Amino acid sequence: MTLCQLVPREGSPCEDQPGRYRRHRRVEKFAAELASWWATHQDSHLAFVARNPEIVGMAWVALVPRIPRPGATSRLSADIQSVFVDPAHRGHGIGSALVQAASEHAIRLGAARVTVHSGRRAVPVYERLGFESSRQLLQRQGND
Repeated sequence: MTLCQLVPREGSPCEDQPGRYRRHRRVEKFAAELASWWATHQDSHLAFVARNPEIVGMAWVALVPRIPRPGATSRLSADIQSVFVDPAHRGHGIGSALVQAASEHAIRLGAARVTVHSGRRAVPVYERLGFESSRQLLQRQGND
């Protein structure tokens, strides 16, 4: 199993995936939309993938610059997003390895904190990786 950071390039960021993932027009359309979106967000959103040798999992980290304050003019936070492992490859630590790689990378870049919004079933996984609940981190639901 290989973990690596996926770097956007001309064409679809999904073009390395085997043909079975690109057969359907809907998937190809999404791949094109994702490539277009990523082209404008590549400085703030990094993708990490697991290969075996095809892509079997992915996790994103969004880097969020924070407003400077006296004594700290370069502040950064990060958020783990869209973690997915192919169902046939789950239960082997791939998701955990992806989250670990993405969060460690964000911390190396200077993130003061790394957050994640998780489904209930995944909370124990994130807790094993060092994530903790915080009473200070509040959220307000939008219309989504």
